[in-house]
Order: sequence, then structure tokens, then C-alpha cells
Amino acid sequence: MPIIVDIDVMLAKRKMAVGTLADQVGITPANIAVLKNGRAKAIRFTTLAGLCEALDCQPGDLLRWVPDENADVRTPMDQEVHP
Repeated sequence: MPIIVDIDVMLAKRKMAVGTLADQVGITPANIAVLKNGRAKAIRFTTLAGLCEALDCQPGDLLRWVPDENADVRTPMDQEVHP
């Protein structure tokens, strides 16, 4: 997946346990694990905001995009149209 979640990096920088983060954000430790392991399909903005508040960081500190070597990253607007 080209979106990498760096919650574990921020947890280590803040010396915070997963359970503490989960309590502060109001989600389960299992859902934190889903995010950390890259298995999440989506994240609510309210959850992202809660993570940023609890970890005193910006969304870009938690999420980063890495191009997939096999994916065509062009949008439909970038692709040529052939009649």
C-alpha cells in the first residue's frame, strides 16, 4: 500500500503506550493496531485529529505516501484519451 502509517514512530518519540493513546483518542487498542499495521482502509478525520492532538503532531507526521513500484500513479486527467 502506498500510504504508510507512522503511528509507531510517533508513539516511540512521545514514549507513549498504545493503550494510553487509545484512551486519549477514544478508540480501541485493536483499532490502533489496525492503523499501525497498515490494514486500515480508511480513517475518520475526527480520529486523525484525535491522534494528532494526543501525539502533539501534524497529519503528515502520521501518514506518508510512498509510490508503489508497480502502480501507475497518474490520475485519469493525466492519461491520454483515444477515441
